[in-house]
Amino acid sequence: MRILLIADIHANYEALETVLEIPHDRAICLGDIVDYGPDPDKCIDLLRMKGIPVIRGNHDNAVAFKVDCQCGYKYKHLSIATREYTWEILDRSGIEYLQKLPLLIREEIDGTRLYLTHASPRSMFEYIKPETTDEEIQNMINEAMEPMEAEFLVVGHSHIPMDRKLGNLTIINPGSVGQPRDGDPRASCAVFDTENGKVEHLHLDYDIDSVCSKIRERMPHAEELIAILRRGY
Repeated sequence: MRILLIADIHANYEALETVLEIPHDRAICLGDIVDYGPDPDKCIDLLRMKGIPVIRGNHDNAVAFKVDCQCGYKYKHLSIATREYTWEILDRSGIEYLQKLPLLIREEIDGTRLYLTHASPRSMFEYIKPETTDEEIQNMINEAMEPMEAEFLVVGHSHIPMDRKLGNLTIINPGSVGQPRDGDPRASCAVFDTENGKVEHLHLDYDIDSVCSKIRERMPHAEELIAILRRGY
């Protein structure tokens, strides 16, 4: 089975539409539908319409419960400013949808066990990055929300694509659909083949000009938001 892994959409509807066109049998979203982008409502509606399972990310949590997102200092002012915009856009149904999202999803497909969560097995706020040490990751696993009995750990949150081995565990991060942080401004995602365990990382062109136009027309800190989108970090 080909599973399309997507994460960190951040209200970028054009990027979400583009990645969902990739041929796949199922799709799973690792969270952070909202903040930073102009179309949180349209992104939620599309995910709901397609019946895609979604994990609650730290930004979804902040919007849903009006709490701190605990995101990095570099972008926090943008997160706070665009959250006010997001609250104006979303109706009660959208807020309730975010509130009900789970913190993790377990799957067993073709004999392959997956543990999917937004950031780390221990917390929706901490990062697993390429430079994170094996010891740090092992501590996260040992203190996981629920025991992690799986061959694959799938996370988002860092906005950086990753495919990494830790003993018998493979850690996958598909990167960010709508707010890349790896220097490539294209929409990032991954396709995981459960039959052979292979992961294909993809970067796709999308109508970034349309998104930037909407940001400029509607949102605070527009020029800074646009510059980040166009740089990819």
